[in-house]
Amino acid sequence: MRKSTFKLLACGLVLGTLSLTTACSSNDEKGTDPVNPETQDRWITVSGALMQDAPGDGNGGTMVYAVTKKNAKDPNFSINVYESGMPVQSNRTARLQSSVDGSTLFNITYTGSNGGEFMTYKVNGAKSFTQSGTTVNISQYAGTSPRWAKLFDGDKTGVAVNITTPLVVTNADKTYKYTRGSATVLALDLKNILITGFKQYELPLTAQEEAQGHHLFRLDAPTLNKAGNKLIIGTWMRKTNPATGALETTFDRLGSKSVVVDYPSLENPQIITSTVAFGDTSGFRSFNSFVGTDGNIYQATQRDTKNGSYILKINQNNQYDNSYVLSLDTALGVKGSYIDAWRYAGNGIAYALYTATETGEQGFVARIDLNAKTVTKVEGIAYDSAIDFGQYQGFVVDGNDLYIAVTPVGKDGNIYVIDIPTGAVTKGAKLVNKPGNHYIGVF
Repeated sequence: MRKSTFKLLACGLVLGTLSLTTACSSNDEKGTDPVNPETQDRWITVSGALMQDAPGDGNGGTMVYAVTKKNAKDPNFSINVYESGMPVQSNRTARLQSSVDGSTLFNITYTGSNGGEFMTYKVNGAKSFTQSGTTVNISQYAGTSPRWAKLFDGDKTGVAVNITTPLVVTNADKTYKYTRGSATVLALDLKNILITGFKQYELPLTAQEEAQGHHLFRLDAPTLNKAGNKLIIGTWMRKTNPATGALETTFDRLGSKSVVVDYPSLENPQIITSTVAFGDTSGFRSFNSFVGTDGNIYQATQRDTKNGSYILKINQNNQYDNSYVLSLDTALGVKGSYIDAWRYAGNGIAYALYTATETGEQGFVARIDLNAKTVTKVEGIAYDSAIDFGQYQGFVVDGNDLYIAVTPVGKDGNIYVIDIPTGAVTKGAKLVNKPGNHYIGVF
């Protein structure tokens, strides 16, 4: 579960008092110079997750459907991915990524008999997606439920990570020693569909931290640094009670941690620790760290019910910059902020999908200025109490435009297009829903 038992009470990044709200629907002040490269004839692929047992669980599979940018921006155009789309291979919710130009989808099957199988899909438009003739299965190295992300290296490489179930190890006298699993970091050639390398190792914490029961439970969201010589990998932390050997559901958290490994060798794992924040850095189902325009890495935190989400800064020496403090609780004047997913959009601007303690699981969209350290709720979006971004995966950044899909569970919604320089919001194509389902991204 994305928030696990550690979340307990609803968390979330919430709308706040600090903010000037972004512009609503006018495009009169749209920026002229593109913030990012633009692909003129790019497909916009919409993804929807099907209900399995409970509304919004998304575990019944994933459907995709591709439209032109013109259609994606047209509020009079309707998309019904569940009636018109194509299912992608996955026993549960697929973990999709896409090429920058939108011409290719990348998928690793999540769980099941073919869990861990990697394939690509050529995007042809509508429900036409051509699956690659070649696949490669990484499950023998990274398990049937690997977490993975595409690197921003020209769509050349994907990195999958995993930790085996952490086990309690005792001393000779049966007293508690530590809890550990075995980690795997594996590189995939996205173009030739093959494994280019992998490494496996244990990732011990300090002796004091391990004696207290702290351990790494999961790795996720690998990110390549600006120099191209290190991977920064997010972590999800848990704690064992040394007296009983059982997991503790509430505990005093350590500073946020990431694993740094050499690239492309994947060797020399090191753990770095923030003194600013205490949440996990693994995210859930999508990217959680990005290289900013300034060359530093910005990383979100989750599952800290006491302090809420932060945006952390990792400098170009691959260490946390503890002089950079951006607390969503503080910036928005709230408690228990929680970033479900977010996307760097260029020039120090990012967009986050979040929940708020006072609004439960309802999702909102925020604009983050990483340089000014401000966060503002995005207006011009039809918010609804049934919006749940917990499984959200895909944003499209194309030129000055950021595309997101917003649908309440079981209700119709829309694609929204946000002008990155100005924050102006335009309502796009209608997303037709079905009971229990929700749209989880655009690619």
